[in-house]
Amino acid sequence: MKIGDTTSVSRLARHWPWAAVLASLALLAVAHAFESFGHLMPCELCLKQRTFYWIAIIVAGAGLVWRAVARGRDPTRLINVLLALVFLAEAAVAVYHAGVEWKFWPGPLSCSGGATRVDPAALARLLSGAKMGIPACDKPAWVLLGLSMAGWNALAAAGLTVLSGLAALRARPGP
Repeated sequence: MKIGDTTSVSRLARHWPWAAVLASLALLAVAHAFESFGHLMPCELCLKQRTFYWIAIIVAGAGLVWRAVARGRDPTRLINVLLALVFLAEAAVAVYHAGVEWKFWPGPLSCSGGATRVDPAALARLLSGAKMGIPACDKPAWVLLGLSMAGWNALAAAGLTVLSGLAALRARPGP
């Protein structure tokens, strides 16, 4: 591929939904690995962040099916725009979570120490002697190079937003 080769750039833009699916699956796998192997339980905001990657997978998958059966206009540009919006929302939640961890603003009461609801299953485990570690949104469970998982996730989501936007700009409209 030569720099400035519009055919190759358009081809990459056309295949971006597949790359978005793979990137989303990879980020979900990393989160699951931290939970399973690192024994780092996700807080409420961590789980909300994962939701956006699932949404991106659904949007890209539905868009790819649509594109396969579509007659007429190629929906690739629309798919890439929708992916950019999903990743932008993901980045916003991740920045919010990182800000909660840095104490820039308060987090939701349900995961920053002010919850009043009781989970009956968790209460039963606690009463039977199980050790409980309730994850708090305002305390990072893991930090690398000064950034928590929420901070790294914000960077990843911002990068995916930019790539989705570029793919949307480069996708060829039409049949």
